[in-house]
Amino acid sequence: MKKLLVALVLLLLAAGAYVAWAKWKEIFGPGVVFKSGEKVLLVPEGADLAQLMDSLKAAGIVTDEKTFRWVAERKKLAQRVRPGRYVVPAGMSMNALVNKLRSGEQDPVQVTFTNIKNIPQLAGQLAKYIEADSLAVLRAIEDPGTARRYGLTQQTIISLFLPNTYEVYWTVKPAALIDRFAKEYKRFWNADRLAAAKALGLSQSEVSTLASIVQAETGKATDAPMIASVYLNRLRIGMPLQADPTLKFALGLDSLNRVLHADKQVDSPYNTYTHTGLPPGPINLPEPRFIDAVLHPAQSDYLYFCAREDLSGYSNFAKTYQQHMVNARRYQQALNKRGIYR
Repeated sequence: MKKLLVALVLLLLAAGAYVAWAKWKEIFGPGVVFKSGEKVLLVPEGADLAQLMDSLKAAGIVTDEKTFRWVAERKKLAQRVRPGRYVVPAGMSMNALVNKLRSGEQDPVQVTFTNIKNIPQLAGQLAKYIEADSLAVLRAIEDPGTARRYGLTQQTIISLFLPNTYEVYWTVKPAALIDRFAKEYKRFWNADRLAAAKALGLSQSEVSTLASIVQAETGKATDAPMIASVYLNRLRIGMPLQADPTLKFALGLDSLNRVLHADKQVDSPYNTYTHTGLPPGPINLPEPRFIDAVLHPAQSDYLYFCAREDLSGYSNFAKTYQQHMVNARRYQQALNKRGIYR
């Protein structure tokens, strides 16, 4: 009888140990259902535990809702649901997942943007990376107070956003995001660049405006300093820039391959055929390499350039209008041959 009692006690202890081990395994063992890689969980502002649970299930991160809720209840997650972007690696335990979510230790996102033509396009691109929608971002950028705060205008505010890759949090507010870009802008415009701009007699915004024109003229970085020199030479002698990209901007047309004489009559401060000097602001978001091309232009006495007739994207340069017309006719003939009339 005594032996039977001992055996029964041992059996109960073993059963209890198994239950405890199973519960420990549920809590501290791998609690996510996917076996490799990682998944991203987005928890919006104001989400509660029920919404969080729905998101976890929808993302395929957690299927054992009972265990998750058991851990969440004991760690009071319901009172500490924090918004954010959370990267969940395969094999993460329920305990570690709950700890991560209740701590608000979200993972940053890499924001990248290039080839931006205007502020609405910029707002749409930025909104892909953060919780705020594109309308909220657009309103923040276009708020007159934003331009004033950074010493810019409604026409030059776009120059504040230097194309690059930035690390931010998904929950960042539009105003804070803009401030982040402003800090990068200030860091970019170091003493050397400010001195180079001063030597050219241009402000930072004017450099960005000219850089946007150069960028629109060529995708060839090797041509950019020479094209910059052409425009700087024209500015120096008071000659109109006569930049086709500014005309396309004024017309609101991106797809023009050829500018016609009638296009040059458009009434706009961005029409650099009828207005001398630089237009009011950038016509796109210039990349740093084109800003540096303006700050460090080639030394030349060229006043004209035209796309090469081989349509390679490179340019032919000329000192005189007569030589320029020869180059221009070659290019026009190349377009005609390919049936490009507009």
